[in-house]
Amino acid sequence: MAELLLELFSEEIPARMQARASDDLTKLVTAGLKAADLGFDHVEALVTPRRLTLIIDGLPEKQPDLREERRGPRADAPEKAIAGFLGGNGVTLEQCEKRETPKGVFLFAIVEQKGRASAEVIKDIVEDAMAKLPWPKSMRWADQKVRWVRQLDRILCLFSGKVIPVSYGPVTAGNITSGHRFLAPATFSVASAREYKAKLAFAKVMLDREERKKVILNGARKLAEAEGFKLLEDNGLLEEVCGLVEWPVPVMGKVDDQFMDIPREVLETSMREHQKYFVVEDKTGKLAARFITISNMVTMDNNAQIIAGNERVLRARLHDAKFFWDQDRKMTLEQRLPKLDTIVFHAKLGTLAARVLRLRGLARELSADIDDCDIKLADRAAEIAKADLVSNMVFEFTELQGLMGKYYAENDGEAPEVANAIAEHYAPAGPSDMCPTAPVSVALALAEKLDTLAGFFAIDEKPTGSKDPFALRRAALGVIRLVLENGLRVPLRRIFAFAVSQYPASIRRDEAVDELLAFFADRLKVHLREQGVRHDLVSAVFALDGEDDLVRLLARVDALADFVSGESGVNLMAGYKRASNILRIEEKKDEKSYDAEVSADLLTQDEERKLYQALIDVRHKALPLLRAENYAAAMAEFAHLRGPVDAFFEGVTVNSDKAEERANRLKLLAQIRTALHDVADFSKIES
Repeated sequence: MAELLLELFSEEIPARMQARASDDLTKLVTAGLKAADLGFDHVEALVTPRRLTLIIDGLPEKQPDLREERRGPRADAPEKAIAGFLGGNGVTLEQCEKRETPKGVFLFAIVEQKGRASAEVIKDIVEDAMAKLPWPKSMRWADQKVRWVRQLDRILCLFSGKVIPVSYGPVTAGNITSGHRFLAPATFSVASAREYKAKLAFAKVMLDREERKKVILNGARKLAEAEGFKLLEDNGLLEEVCGLVEWPVPVMGKVDDQFMDIPREVLETSMREHQKYFVVEDKTGKLAARFITISNMVTMDNNAQIIAGNERVLRARLHDAKFFWDQDRKMTLEQRLPKLDTIVFHAKLGTLAARVLRLRGLARELSADIDDCDIKLADRAAEIAKADLVSNMVFEFTELQGLMGKYYAENDGEAPEVANAIAEHYAPAGPSDMCPTAPVSVALALAEKLDTLAGFFAIDEKPTGSKDPFALRRAALGVIRLVLENGLRVPLRRIFAFAVSQYPASIRRDEAVDELLAFFADRLKVHLREQGVRHDLVSAVFALDGEDDLVRLLARVDALADFVSGESGVNLMAGYKRASNILRIEEKKDEKSYDAEVSADLLTQDEERKLYQALIDVRHKALPLLRAENYAAAMAEFAHLRGPVDAFFEGVTVNSDKAEERANRLKLLAQIRTALHDVADFSKIES
């Protein structure tokens, strides 16, 4: 068995594209091998900033020979048809067999195809994979027509130690590679994957991505601990930095003390987001005046110049941040409000100033549904929440919007509830983000998301398929989390109607409210499905008229889940479906509904009289429990219907020969349906 070694060597591949490119190359090449009937034992994919490497072991030297029997036309078919069959299969008439079949005498050809040498097949597979590799962005270089993520410099392709002359654009494969760009740039030849790995390790290249991550993380921890600090670990940054270096060397630098009074979030953003530095804390959790960066090399001065250069770059950036911080505090958030009138939120939805007015209206409206929410504080928070968008700091560090608003509000002497609400009003921004719990923060966070949803639904800019340019699905899930995690009793239809009513009358309103409710039903299913809740139960409860209280809805769903999973619930469901199926057929045939009062004097059999009385008794007990939102107890009452329903279907013929009796029994079935619909629309529950 043989080994394939493939290395695609280029200029630096962007870190965010490396892992995906490695996976895509692996899938394309292995799929090609399987399609060509070339089996293999083991696949290893490696990636660094400059190379995509694939090692596939256990390949055969050639494809297996193929022997296939193909049926042709009838032996007495027209000459042209026979000639086409012979030519298409590369055989002569003498090489064919005439064989009797139930449909007549047909020609059969035995086609034998010799397997190609694996090296020939692999050349085609690799070239095809390179052409199909789906880079998010790619480029042409010089006068080349082919595209690659960056200029492709070299291809190394060996099969059993011999070069496969794979070509792509101006590059043809050989057995040459090179080491680290600065520490060992000389080229060298290899004859196997083992030699390839050994020589690259000697040439200061760590091929294994996981090994580089381990070196970075352990080295950074040791540097921090050596000075009595603790590394603030960041998996996202670790993944990115790992894709920037082939020989990682963690080094520590200092932050000038003059910058340490800048808000922590600004310092962290400058270091982590802009400079790709790891942040260090002291033992109390306070940000330390240190940073750790990952060098791609070791120098004679133990990286002193590299550290000094990074400190110099950070110093320049923090000088700007300090200037913005000092200047922004000279103007209050309220003084910035007029500038919002010059910023368009959306061409069809007006300016940010108009949006602020809507946020204030929503915040006041929502305050009534949130315990201990001060309406004046909610209104004030909504009034100045967007003012930091026109500050110098947020213009430079857009990711700090909201957070900087909090610092400026505190500087202006605003109430703590207002400042915190400004910081939290974009939350939750994702499924792992914390949800606000303070009443004023919850009111403003809900207002922010509800206004966005109402506005874009009102102008018919709803999500379609996988497209959601305004992140409306995320906003809806944010509303759901805010409501459920804070136990808010917010009627969705009423609050949607209010949110939409704040837009001009020319914008469609009623349609937007109905569409928002349907949209929220879908989003709620997604949210609850991730928590293991059945989507059909959500649909069954959401289908109830007027059920738009998410807390109450979820309580119903939980009780319903327990009910339908028990023996009584399963059997009662079967009875419900039987009753519903009979009603559907008979109502369609009779062109009328049987949702009407049952005539007690027409109940002639003991089973139907007992069912009739059971329905009265159960609903009499269950309805007050439903109104009191004691759903588990209500379900327990409905479970008492199981026996009478089973007995009815066993002993009563619904389609009686007597028309009045038949109609009355159908009305009794309709009462079963109506009773269970007090709980949920059971027709939407899957068996």
